[in-house]
Amino acid sequence: MKNDKEKFKKEFKARVYCFILQLVKFIDKLSNDMSSQVFANQMLRSGTSIGANYIEAQAASSKKDFANFFHYALKSANETKFWLALCRDLGKGNKEEARILLEELTEIANILGASLLTIKGKK
Repeated sequence: MKNDKEKFKKEFKARVYCFILQLVKFIDKLSNDMSSQVFANQMLRSGTSIGANYIEAQAASSKKDFANFFHYALKSANETKFWLALCRDLGKGNKEEARILLEELTEIANILGASLLTIKGKK
């Protein structure tokens, strides 16, 4: 059981990291018009925050601290979904890449949300 849990944590960490790499590549391809750059800056900030908060959770000093970092990661995932959807719907960037990123981000957010429920004892 513990090995499965550790394996899942390691795989999830890698999954989040790979998502961020793909997000940065998507952002780097956006045009230099004003709105694209605002979206890019917002997505870069919120998208990388998912990974940073997940990593911080691993070093949390308490269960409450751990839950807070997961909460921030989930909030960042939701914000990133907003910016990505806006880019997609306005035709900024490649629509297929945006779709794939949104699909993966939705799964990541679902995992973070389910983990939060488990951490808080509501599942």
